[in-house]
Amino acid sequence: MNAPNASGWRPAMGEGGEAPAILTVSGDRGLTLEEPLIFELGRPGTCGVDLDEPRGEIAPGLARFLRAEPPALPGLTEPETVRHYTRLSRQNYAIDLGPFPLGSCTMKHNPRLNEKVARLPGFADIHPLQPQHTVRGAIGVISELADWLVTLTGMAAVAMTPKAGAHGELCGLLCIRAALEARGDAREVVLVPESAHGTNPATAAFAGYRVENIPATADGRVDLAALTARLGPDVAAVMITNPNTCGLFERDMKAISDAVHAAGGLVYCDGANFNAIVGKVRPGDLGVDAMHINLHKTFSTPHGGGGPGSGPVVLSAALAPFAPLPFAMRGPDGIIRLVEEEDAPQHHPQSFGRMAAFHGQMGMFTRALTYILSHGADGLRQVAEDAVLNANYVLRSLEDVLDAPFGAAGPCMHEALFSDEGFAEGFSTLDLAKGLIDEGFHPMTVYFPLVVHGAMLVEPTETESKAGLDRFIASMRSLAARARNADPALKSAPHLAPRRRLDETQAARKPVLVQPQ
Repeated sequence: MNAPNASGWRPAMGEGGEAPAILTVSGDRGLTLEEPLIFELGRPGTCGVDLDEPRGEIAPGLARFLRAEPPALPGLTEPETVRHYTRLSRQNYAIDLGPFPLGSCTMKHNPRLNEKVARLPGFADIHPLQPQHTVRGAIGVISELADWLVTLTGMAAVAMTPKAGAHGELCGLLCIRAALEARGDAREVVLVPESAHGTNPATAAFAGYRVENIPATADGRVDLAALTARLGPDVAAVMITNPNTCGLFERDMKAISDAVHAAGGLVYCDGANFNAIVGKVRPGDLGVDAMHINLHKTFSTPHGGGGPGSGPVVLSAALAPFAPLPFAMRGPDGIIRLVEEEDAPQHHPQSFGRMAAFHGQMGMFTRALTYILSHGADGLRQVAEDAVLNANYVLRSLEDVLDAPFGAAGPCMHEALFSDEGFAEGFSTLDLAKGLIDEGFHPMTVYFPLVVHGAMLVEPTETESKAGLDRFIASMRSLAARARNADPALKSAPHLAPRRRLDETQAARKPVLVQPQ
């Protein structure tokens, strides 16, 4: 690891990871600047603003809140603070710098039009505790977005309150549980195929169900025979991802839904990969009963950083009566209002309750609706077509140098899947991913899905140009050749990042969460 020594000096490494080629006193490498923690930069008594001393006596009721000693905050001037965060920002990889090829995570470009609309005062300045009559425009946006989601998916209703994909999964399963309980059917098993997203079994277990696995066929799809053989009176639902995490469309989806329904169960579809089929396929037509939609993965809202997430859940007619509160509804007077608990006995008596304290993420709704309206139905269809075209271009451009486990099965959908088969002994997917950092790209998803050894999952979205994809493909071809030819420099990559290869296992098992005092 190329770290500074006790005096703050750090050697720059040669291209092959050998002994230092250039020695720098500062630890900086050109415009890649070595940056300490902000607590290491700060000095006691330093402040970026001038604050007047408090005047007069402190009110008796407030005296007990006085600090016994100053807070342990870093002391920096304004220029030092600005430079610190600017230097850190230069070490970030962002969608505005290059593609995020993460598979099954759909890292889309966020059009600036979306940001402009979301920052309009009528949307950006509202508060969740405002009276409904003061935010009718915002409620109208929620209602219009809900109408689009229902139309695009061919479903009967949508719950807008879930805050993210996994929260949406929980919402869908709670609707399923409520529907089964309403008919006096106490089922306790949820079936999850190998090709489903990793959060699916966790959500089912959290909802109180016992999870059982359904194997995949040799071509990476759900084994329909194994699934139908397992169906019975104890199976509450099947959680299926379509397109699945192998980048393939589940051709037997309608047959799966019909079989599950015939056995008295319900069908949950993970909609994280909806970007590949939006405008082309309506999940409702395939027999899906519930599906969450990650707005950031399909309708271009910000992704990552712990939020702001939004995972609306579309529901079939069988589950619509059990949707959570609140939801937007147009009254006889033409005004759209939120149906809350006090209205539920009249308008929504079978609701399972509430998913969150407030209705949802207004900024995400505004951005998503802006994206939908700016594209229209035909434009959204082209989004899916271009995303699938890009993924297949990557797949066919690399399958002669990287093993593509399901390449012979025909075209992929939104992502191309490769394995580490053919690498020299001792070389792995991790080595190629670390080498990709030196090439100026964020690594793809690695070691997932688990059904493929040394998996590399690449998902280029619709906004990636052919020139940009060619640049990525050229780097991948070079790295694949290095992995096959046992290039020793690849084992110690990255060489050009602010830090060398870290011990990720120790970082996960023994994280340092606070700055040592």
